[in-house]
Amino acid sequence: MNQQQGSAAELIRSGGAILGIEFGSTRIKASLIGPDTTPLASGSHAWENQLKDGVWTYDMEDVWKGLADCYASLVQDVRARYSLELQTVAAMGFSGMMHGYVALDAEGKLLVPFRTWRNNITGKACAELTPLLDFAVPQRWSVAHLYQSILEAQPHVPRIAHLTTLAGYVHWKLTGEHRMGVGEASGVFPIDPVSGDWDAARMAKFDALIAPRKLGWKLRDILPAVLPAGRPAGKLTAAGAKLLDPSGKLPAGIPLCPPEGDAGTGMVATNAVRPRSGNVSAGTSVFAMIVLEKSLARVHEEIDIVVTPDGKPVAMAHSNNGSSDLDAWIALFGQVGKALGAEARPDDLYGKLLPLAVLGDPDAGGLLSINYVSGEHMTGFTEGRPLFARSQDSKFTLENFVRAMYYASLCAMRTGMNILTEQEGVIIEEIRGHGGFFKGGDTGQRMMAAALDVPVSIPATAGEGGAWGMAVLAAYMLRADAKQSLPDYLDERIAKSIGKPVKPDPRDVKGFTEFFARHKKGLAIEREAVKALS
Repeated sequence: MNQQQGSAAELIRSGGAILGIEFGSTRIKASLIGPDTTPLASGSHAWENQLKDGVWTYDMEDVWKGLADCYASLVQDVRARYSLELQTVAAMGFSGMMHGYVALDAEGKLLVPFRTWRNNITGKACAELTPLLDFAVPQRWSVAHLYQSILEAQPHVPRIAHLTTLAGYVHWKLTGEHRMGVGEASGVFPIDPVSGDWDAARMAKFDALIAPRKLGWKLRDILPAVLPAGRPAGKLTAAGAKLLDPSGKLPAGIPLCPPEGDAGTGMVATNAVRPRSGNVSAGTSVFAMIVLEKSLARVHEEIDIVVTPDGKPVAMAHSNNGSSDLDAWIALFGQVGKALGAEARPDDLYGKLLPLAVLGDPDAGGLLSINYVSGEHMTGFTEGRPLFARSQDSKFTLENFVRAMYYASLCAMRTGMNILTEQEGVIIEEIRGHGGFFKGGDTGQRMMAAALDVPVSIPATAGEGGAWGMAVLAAYMLRADAKQSLPDYLDERIAKSIGKPVKPDPRDVKGFTEFFARHKKGLAIEREAVKALS
């Protein structure tokens, strides 16, 4: 063990390390860091959502099994790296996929299956709430799911005692505290940027809207308390420690920071929390977030207004569909290799195939891919049917195919970004990338730079993911200077780790523009596919 490992081992042994865990779409990941945010160890657990009775969901049993397995994986990594047992940590925090619907009764029991961000089943609710609140309410948002349930007179609604998100639910089960970070809260119901709390005026409008139904509760009664980054949000209970570590070694009493969403952890991980900074998180979903200098001129249904973990307004262009279709094709190529006697590990498949996109034609050779595994709010789809099409004279090569898959995953987000840059005059000087899209070389950076026509940089810790960003928020809670702002804290610890930006190649920018135009025309095919393939 070298000196650096010895110092890390002593930090872990003394209980000074900090833990972040994020529930992502395909993985639950743990990141153990030092107080200076240096990654020390990690763990993970693979899981997947299911479409049950027309609703995208995860079974809550899988939440707890996955969490325990993820933590056990982290313990094993610590053991392998440092030859010691992880006994405790100085602080921890939990994050998850934003939005969705976790409705609980007075005893804390789930009233209906967890409805994830992926569901586009709240169109009628959004159509009423957006003009009522004078605020774009996306179909993913928790309040949209709540009001849709009210409109449909779903029998569980009068019994709701607590409404939260996946991250909020996990935090509550581990601490007994019904609390939520302000960034995560901004995907539940609008936040007042002045107070940093639920928007009281809009909440009053919602309560007046539902009052004739006599449900027995008001919105504030069932929503969590809102906290900014840096504030303590409870301590791990004995029962919570057992959920996280069924072996019983982890003690109670560890402080937790406010639970956040994956948007917030992405902003933190890329040090993009100041006005005019921006980041794009690209994985199963793809969303770009630009911290605003001023409010937008008008409401745009395609643009979410959320906030940073310290409460600053952010414009988000969110696409439900990111890498899922590409992942499915990579898996198919793996099956082809296996059938030919050349079986390859998934990491090798991605490492060999994805860089081929750089060798493709700038416009992907005339190929068309539409990657809608689920509905896409940005373009008006409540359901999706992944499809691939080409004309007789398209250049059907593997390189062009992979580039088309990359491009397709960015088109819905580009629709929203066009609104910000062309209609609202938002200035974007650089985008910082985060998520699996950017793993392995600069291919992801080049494709993103082509799609957005701005330089794209990657933090050195981008591969650590949102779990690392969550651990950083937990570390921020323990900062020595209680008055230090989150932007200053991140500048001090992360700024030097941001890599040099990849500038957009004009040929790639022109090629993406051509693909984007083809993609928009192809949505007519997608609409027919949804009808035909029921």
